[in-house]
Amino acid sequence: MSAATTSRRDEPDLSLVVTQLMKGVVYRDVHELQWSHLLRLQPQVRDYVGLIGLTVVVDEAEGYAFLRSRPDLDDDDGPDIPRLVPRRALSFHVSLLLALLRKKLIEFDVTGGDAKLVLTREQIVEMVRVFMPEGSNEARVVDQIDTHIKKAVELGFLRRITGVDGHFEVRRILKAFVDGQWLSEFDQRLAEYAAKLAGDDPREA
Repeated sequence: MSAATTSRRDEPDLSLVVTQLMKGVVYRDVHELQWSHLLRLQPQVRDYVGLIGLTVVVDEAEGYAFLRSRPDLDDDDGPDIPRLVPRRALSFHVSLLLALLRKKLIEFDVTGGDAKLVLTREQIVEMVRVFMPEGSNEARVVDQIDTHIKKAVELGFLRRITGVDGHFEVRRILKAFVDGQWLSEFDQRLAEYAAKLAGDDPREA
């Protein structure tokens, strides 16, 4: 490789960064080149995506970045800009899985373990199965949980470990979407759900 080619590769490339962000989350450990360019071009990236109603969220400590719609797009008095990053409505059980994974990540960080939290399919199934109605068909329950796991992978909150069957990394971007307030509100919904399963709805008391 010539010196000129190396120089061009090291020169920050705005289009490279924005294109990768448009495709999805940029991870430090996956998109090394795009990540390094993003850190050097943050003001330019913010200005560029701001023109199309987006803002870039960069977490240097956790090593990820993503695009989201600007907060002012939710204001009725704000500019009439089409939403480029759609909101996703999640089912209760997918939300349950994400909440359980987020809590597992909190516990993992408290213990000061490795940088990556890896769970087996069996561990995830066991976490969720506790909240399934008693007497349910076991095989059907496991199939349903597998579907929820697949959805979490599609959303980018879980990543299959290459070469290790049935192992998943819990991606730290989950922390950006499931915060303390979300967990608190979901805990309340979870308590109501558990009460329903037990035949004792607290809202009827």
